[in-house]
Amino acid sequence: MRHSKSTIAVPPGATIREQIENRGMKQKELAIRMDLSEKHVSRLINGQVELTHDVALRLESVLGAPSSFWNNLESIYREKLERIRSEEEMEKDIQLIPAFPYAKIAALGWVEKTRVAEEKVIQLRRFFEVAKLELLENLRIPGIAYRKTGENNSSDYCLAVWAQKAKLEARNYHVAPINISRLKKEIPNIRQMTTNEPAEFCQRLTDVLANCGIALVFLPHIGGSFLHGATFYDNNKIVMGLTVRGKYADKFWFSLFHELHHIVSGHISNMQETTPDEENEADIYARDILVPPKEFSVFLDSGCYSKECILSFAERIGVAPGIVLGRLQKENYIPYNRFNELKEKYEINS
Repeated sequence: MRHSKSTIAVPPGATIREQIENRGMKQKELAIRMDLSEKHVSRLINGQVELTHDVALRLESVLGAPSSFWNNLESIYREKLERIRSEEEMEKDIQLIPAFPYAKIAALGWVEKTRVAEEKVIQLRRFFEVAKLELLENLRIPGIAYRKTGENNSSDYCLAVWAQKAKLEARNYHVAPINISRLKKEIPNIRQMTTNEPAEFCQRLTDVLANCGIALVFLPHIGGSFLHGATFYDNNKIVMGLTVRGKYADKFWFSLFHELHHIVSGHISNMQETTPDEENEADIYARDILVPPKEFSVFLDSGCYSKECILSFAERIGVAPGIVLGRLQKENYIPYNRFNELKEKYEINS
């Protein structure tokens, strides 16, 4: 017999035992009368083997109750076992719910709003396309590369949610076969887009990457995830997701080129998630592709960090002024409260 909080599964063997005890019959004698081994009868009575139609017919002859009676007991027993298994899996999944940013993604419309734990589990199972949430541990995206600026106990679950949404959205994208050589040639053209408004570059950037086999997905930021972007293979395409809500231009382009480096360097071909060294390598690439080291060194040597000097330097190297300002602020050449009017905050519809 097995049971959960709300279900009890009693094997047909309990009724068999009751019947033979009423007759004063031992299991050994029942085995002989049914032409079965004593071991099999013992396992049958203890619910360790299935009561087959053949056995039901033998029981009809030996104990008198029709085979349909025994078959029905077996069917009810198996159904209740499955119900118990399902309830046990639900209980395990409910324990995982607090780790997911459920309220945040419900507010975004990715799952239905609910306060009922069981309904949250069902919604998350459908979202992740799994029969039970504990399977997610074995379904992590191989080679996923991502840029984030912090970490906490729930950040991995936020990443899992965010990456799954990017994967789901990318199914709507039609892209050309993956072509890394073409992507490398497009890097200078993509860099030139930094001086454009989102209305000008968004579709063009999406098209350029699509022609290289990359589905660019813009997604809202999930608070607590510290995530700026993530890139991974999904069947015959590469999915690149970028956060967009209120992001300053310098952070947006830095994240984009960071993810592009993971692609061109082959980091996302690895079976494991990117290493800290690979993430640092991608940071350096993004930093230097946006503001070339030699030009930046000459600019620093000039000692002029005024607004006019920043604008002039940005125009000379062909990037948005906010990118230069962000670099200067990050490296403590200029306080974070100066010249922020040069920084454009993008509002890109996801």
